[in-house]
Parts: sequence; C-alpha cells; structure tokens
Amino acid sequence: MAKTKTSFFCQNCGSSFAKWQGQCNSCKAWNTIVEEVISTQVPAAWEQSAGSAARVAQPLPIEEIATSDTPRKSTHDTELDRVLGGGLVPGSLTLLGGEPGIGKSTLMLQVGLRWPYKTLYVSGEESAQQIKMRADRLGKNQGQCLILTETQTQNILHHAVEQQPEVVIIDSIQTLQSNQIDSGSGSISQIRTATAELIKYAKSTQTPVVLIGHITKDGHIAGPKILEHMVDTVLQFEGDRHHVYRILRAHKNRFGSTNELGIYEMLSEGLRAVTNPSELLISKTDEPLSGTAIAATLEGMRPLMIEIQALVSSAVYGTPQRSATGYNLKRLNMILAVLEKRVGFKLGAKDVFLNITGGIQVDDPALDLAVVAAVLSSNNDMPLMRTCCFAGEIGLAGEVRPISRLDQRLSEAEKLGFTQIIVAKNSKIPKNTKINVIQVGKVHDLVQHLFV
Repeated sequence: MAKTKTSFFCQNCGSSFAKWQGQCNSCKAWNTIVEEVISTQVPAAWEQSAGSAARVAQPLPIEEIATSDTPRKSTHDTELDRVLGGGLVPGSLTLLGGEPGIGKSTLMLQVGLRWPYKTLYVSGEESAQQIKMRADRLGKNQGQCLILTETQTQNILHHAVEQQPEVVIIDSIQTLQSNQIDSGSGSISQIRTATAELIKYAKSTQTPVVLIGHITKDGHIAGPKILEHMVDTVLQFEGDRHHVYRILRAHKNRFGSTNELGIYEMLSEGLRAVTNPSELLISKTDEPLSGTAIAATLEGMRPLMIEIQALVSSAVYGTPQRSATGYNLKRLNMILAVLEKRVGFKLGAKDVFLNITGGIQVDDPALDLAVVAAVLSSNNDMPLMRTCCFAGEIGLAGEVRPISRLDQRLSEAEKLGFTQIIVAKNSKIPKNTKINVIQVGKVHDLVQHLFV
C-alpha cells in the first residue's frame, strides 16, 4: 500500500509546515496548526470535457494586449448591483459572508429565482425539499433555477458542464469536499482545493460563481485568509438578525469600488431592497427631543441622512462611561476632549452614550459636526430644529473643516425637506442652492448659533 502523505496547516492563515509546531511562523498565532491527510489524484474528467487543460498561456507585450469592456450580468437587484459595481462579471468568483440567519441563502436564492439567467443552485447544507419550501415563500419563480444537493466538487462540476448554466451559486464553500484531498470538509486544504477547482471552472467557461461562506465568532470569514485572496469579490452581510434591516458591504472588489453600501429590509416574503434609506434612518416624531441631530453623510456614491442620538447624564460611578453604537469610540473621546478644552464644557465627569439609528456603521468624518450638536443638545437639554442638518469635520484645535462632495449632500437634504444645513466656513457652496447654508469656522461658533 502507498504511504499516506500528511502535512500540517495553520487554521488561521493557511500556511503549511512539514511538522507540527506550537506557533505559526507566518501569522504568529499559537495552537492553530493541525495535521491533514493529502492525497493528490489525477485531474477530474470535467476538465477534459470543458477543454480547459489544452490552453497554454503565452507571454505578450503589454501594448499588444487587447482590452474590451466585458458586459456584466445584472442581478436585477438594485442594491446588489450597486455593491458589485454594476453586476456579475463573467468568469468571476464572488464570496458572500455573514452571520448565521442573517439572510445569505435567502438573498442568493431570491436573486436566482428572479433573474432571467439559467442558474445552478448547489446546496450542501439543506435538502431539496427545504429549498423548495423557501422558494415557495419567496415566490416569483421564473423556472430558470436548477437545484442540486451535492458536496463533492467533481460531481458538481460534472453537472455544471452538462447543464451549462449562466451562473453557479454554491451554498456553502465550507461544505464542499474534493476527491483530491482525503481530509474532511471544512478543513484548510479542502476549502483551498475546492476554491481552486471552482476558479479553474469559472475562468475556463466564463461562468460567474457565487460562494456563500461562514464566519467565525470574531466576525471574520471562516477558513484560511487565502480564501479571500483567491476570489475576486468579497461581500459582507451585516446587521442584527433580530432586526429588520441588513447592510451589504464590499470588502474587496477587483471590478468596482469597495465604498458602496446596500440596504435591505427583511420581510416575510424575503429581502426587499431599500432604495431610499434616508427616510428610514430618520425617526418620524412630532415632539422635539433633545440629543438628536441629523448628519448628511456619504457611503460610496450614495448620500444618506442619518440621525445621531446622544445622551449625556451625570456619572453614577467613579469613572464616567463612554459608549458608541455605529460610531468610532476613539473619535467620540477625541470630540469630547475638544469640547472640554476648546469650548469649556465640563464633560469629563458625565456619562456619554452615542447611537446611530438603523444599526449601520458609518466612518464618514462629516458626522463630527452632528455628533457635537447632539452631545451639546443633550447636555443643555435643548432640542434642535428638525429641519436643520449638519456636515463637517472637527479638528483638534476646535476648527470645523470642509468635507468632500458637498453638492450631493445638499441635494439629498433638499429632497428630504431640510431647510437649513450647517457646514464649514471655507466650503464651496454650489450655485442655485435653495437650502439655507450656514457656515461656521469653529465649534464655538456652532454653540453660539444653536444655543445663544
């Protein structure tokens, strides 16, 4: 009998070693190296039928390489198309990750049922009856989606070559198992080998492949980090599964921007794309409340009006609490230090809690001015005008700095009925602006305008 070949792999980064050791030399993680059995076999028969093995690449001068705009396959989902950069690129691999129950399988099955492409939906986690029950709940089946319950990659690719689908969806990559590796499904070598086979199939047949992946308890995609390097696009489905709103972000995209944001609402009949999220992120209250301010922000090319809520109260314990949901806590501490040093507000002995409504995470520095307004409004217990919004960055000297693409923020504020916006002093105001623009140079000027 042939001797079994084994190797040792790091479960954190995927590096291989000849023998076991306590610490990985690549990522410096401890106790992450495990032994796996490796058995390399002959290439699968589907490669010969697809004709991918006969092509040999030749070196070419860069001037002789022909370029063309490859037409994308629209998903017929406005939010998904926005995050992908216009649709799926032929021959690309897209990885979609998210927490259990967040709606990854629902989103991809919903898209597979509604677009006009012939789709092969492969599930290694659910039976065909379970998928049919979910499809009946989602509705709008156009009859172009083929369901396959299989975990062997060779069998999956064999059916793919026979059926010749326009899009392949794998749910999920952690359940696949290749005959070329003797280790169990979900291991480092299995994930890497299965992904390599799918890449070979996608590039040779120009078929876009969408992979659904699990995540760890830390929120990262499970498996080796090389999995994210191998694919073309990495999407992350975020949000609390107990709430109705879901956020779709692109962490990596070789064919588009990674700054775009997609928002969905979870309903009984599936996920609904939210085309105007600004109206949903702003509370509809008739009674004016203190500690609330509206910020004009940008996520990619999309302008958003976001409600900032702040609560300032006397500290019960010795050390004041600082808490921020959806906002950088270190930046909040910096803004509080500026308010105490430059303006004179004694916030060092008070608890400060900050929340961005809707459960989204925003990193735009233009939120600083709205955060200052919300904190001071709660501290003075004086409500702000509901028709006033803010857009500006705060510096350490207490100055208000201009922000980019102010024209898009102004147009979004006008569309939602705001009559006043407060920005930095040196901002370039577009012509024919109907909204009242108030410019402030320092945080002290903002305090004078709002509370004096």
